[in-house]
Amino acid sequence: MRRSLAPGVQVRNSIAVARRLYTSGWFMRSNTIALYLANDGEVDLAPFAEAARRCKKQLFLPALRSDSGKRLWFAEYRADERLIRNRFGILEPDIRKRAPIPPWAIDLVLMPLVAFDTDGNRLGMGGGFYDRTFAYLQRRVHHSKPALVGVAHDCQRVDLIPARSWDVPMHGVVTERRRYLFSGL
Repeated sequence: MRRSLAPGVQVRNSIAVARRLYTSGWFMRSNTIALYLANDGEVDLAPFAEAARRCKKQLFLPALRSDSGKRLWFAEYRADERLIRNRFGILEPDIRKRAPIPPWAIDLVLMPLVAFDTDGNRLGMGGGFYDRTFAYLQRRVHHSKPALVGVAHDCQRVDLIPARSWDVPMHGVVTERRRYLFSGL
């Protein structure tokens, strides 16, 4: 459904999501924010990134390291920096120039998704990168961050996504229509 949204709807939704995000408590409490670059009909976070930079937030993009298996690290996302393609063809900062930071150093992670339910379950693209990266939050002995927030078009909400033992629940989802809050982890 997200792929079939008209370009004008995509733009309006991206602006509405940006407004909902930067008026949220998650945004106000966060200094370090990880986001993604839109692909395949995902909500474009460019309007949000512009607002976050004006508020002096430090932005990061997920980055793959060859030695980390299917886990993500995060590299600073600078507006004027040239990005490179990783092994999946996804643009990311060049981590050879600057060391990435671990996921627990981020305050807020904005995650893309294919579908979500109102229990905080997320269906991703099937690689398991976000679940492996944030699995430590399920044990939560020493780490309480980041807040995990999905970003989607409201049409991506479904009644039920069966949760597996390795699925890491989200704290919320932001769409063009509303903020969904979950008890989460």
